[in-house]
Amino acid sequence: MGRKMKVIWLLIVAVFIGLTGCTQPTAEKADTEKKVIEQEGEQERENANDKIEPVEEEKEEEAEPIVVHIIEPTTQEVIRSLTPIDMGYGSDDEKYKAELAKWASELARGTDTTTGYDQRMIPDKLGQDGQVIKGSPLIILEEAELVENIIRASEKGGNVELPLYVIASGYELSDAGQLAEVVVGKYTTYYNASVAGRTKNIELSAEAINNVILGVGDVFSFNTTVGPSDEAHGYQPAEEIVNKKLVMGIGGGICQTSSTLYNAIDVVGVGYVEKHHHSLSVGYVPEGRDATVSYGGKDFRFENTTGVPLLLKAIVGKGSLTVEVRTSKEYEAQMKKGV
Repeated sequence: MGRKMKVIWLLIVAVFIGLTGCTQPTAEKADTEKKVIEQEGEQERENANDKIEPVEEEKEEEAEPIVVHIIEPTTQEVIRSLTPIDMGYGSDDEKYKAELAKWASELARGTDTTTGYDQRMIPDKLGQDGQVIKGSPLIILEEAELVENIIRASEKGGNVELPLYVIASGYELSDAGQLAEVVVGKYTTYYNASVAGRTKNIELSAEAINNVILGVGDVFSFNTTVGPSDEAHGYQPAEEIVNKKLVMGIGGGICQTSSTLYNAIDVVGVGYVEKHHHSLSVGYVPEGRDATVSYGGKDFRFENTTGVPLLLKAIVGKGSLTVEVRTSKEYEAQMKKGV
């Protein structure tokens, strides 16, 4: 029995030793694998960190300034680009509006060096063959409308077209041939036909207004219709009134034409836009019935408010100038109804 127990004990010890031998390598292997995993994890983290690029803070983009472009409607060209904020928009709106108004005025009326968009009408004329000789329409740049349009566009920017209005003469081409039928206004003045310079100047200015057609609502400008009264256009030296003195000047005598026209047109009752008297009395019309003109200066302008189209006739005789205002028989009746 004792020997048997001894054998059993030896077997248990052997098994224990075997188990111990098996456990030791397994534990070591586990530890080794753990270290490898840890090292691989550390390496992966390092590699990942290497790949991560530093994030730069996004810079805030500066907002571009608001710009308003002014467009010429016919050519679609930009004639000026405005930066409202630089001109006081939002900080001094009154100053901004005043600056726009000043610029709009210069744009419309022109300056000493630039021509404005505003253009007076050059009226059509009736030719000797009865055909109409076309002039040019009235062109107006509406300054107040332009300023308001720019101000409205100043908040977000964009394009603003010039508000140009082209106004044609207020008559029908088919009526032109009948406008000479009836005389509704007439006036005659006299001059010394032996004074060559004055006679020539009256003849030239009378021819310029002869057969002019005045449509309903048309504004007639003597200076625009007649043009420059200078040597280049055939005008000669003659006496004229300047600062209450009689002096010699190129074109002297054309004021007799404008004054004769004034007295003829005044009969039909038109609306006067511009009219000036001489600084001295003149002999060819009663006092206060004259209309002095000077190209580039004083003008004689009136609007045809009769409600019907009219035709001007200027007839030069030997020492006389007659201006007639005519219309058709049909229109004469309408004009009388409107009086």
